[in-house]
Amino acid sequence: MAQPIKIQKVARLLQKVLGEIFVQETSKLLSNHVVTVTEVSMSPDLGLAKVYLSFIFSKGEFDMLAQVQQRKGVFRKLLGNRIGNKLRKVPELKFYIDNSAAHAAKMHKLLSGLDMPEYSDGAV
Repeated sequence: MAQPIKIQKVARLLQKVLGEIFVQETSKLLSNHVVTVTEVSMSPDLGLAKVYLSFIFSKGEFDMLAQVQQRKGVFRKLLGNRIGNKLRKVPELKFYIDNSAAHAAKMHKLLSGLDMPEYSDGAV
């Protein structure tokens, strides 16, 4: 089932603003690691935002996620300062690691390792 337009718009807004926050604030909060917001999904009541993060050039993704989780109040406050005039209530933030790039690379490696015969129109 597709989400209503309003929920999609709020999710896109949060993704954009949180992405800006991570770019501007990571030097102070996360010791210069590169963090990207790959997806945000909202609860139907707009009270919870699931934020999926990708940590680029970082070996300890779980350690980085723990650092983000420890500072989620700071990120929520920064978010509220930027979108407070657009939303009545700033949603609670839950952060997750986005493994889609690693999963895609694994699938590509598996598929490229398959020995499949070439397809031809006439032959079976």
